[in-house]
Amino acid sequence: QVQVVESGGGLVQPGGSLRLSCAASGSIFSANTMGWYRQSPGKQRELVASITSRGSTNYADSVKGRFTISRDNAKNTIYLQMNSLKPEDTAVYYCSFRRLTSTTNYWGQGTQVTVSS
Repeated sequence: QVQVVESGGGLVQPGGSLRLSCAASGSIFSANTMGWYRQSPGKQRELVASITSRGSTNYADSVKGRFTISRDNAKNTIYLQMNSLKPEDTAVYYCSFRRLTSTTNYWGQGTQVTVSS
C-alpha cells in the first residue's frame, strides 16, 4: 500500500506563482512514476505533468514553459512549481503514484488552486 499526501495549494492572483508538494510513503519501490493531475467542475481529470524515478518528465501542452515538475527520490517527494498562473489553471490538483510494473494509481486527497483577482 502507498499513501500520497499533497500540500501547497491556495489562492493566487493571475500572473502569480505557487509551489505544490507531494510525498509518497509505504511500499515504495525504486522504479515508479509520480505526477500531478487536475480537475475543475464539469471537466475530466487531466494530466498536468509527470516524472519518473529516473527523471523523465512529461507536460501537458497548456502548462509547458510555465510549470516545472521535479522530485527528490531520497524523500519520495515531487514538486510542481507553477509560474505565470492563469484563471484557467484553477482546479483541484491531485498527486498520483504508480509503480512502473503496475497499472494501479494511488491518489492523494487533492489540493485546491484558485487563480483569481
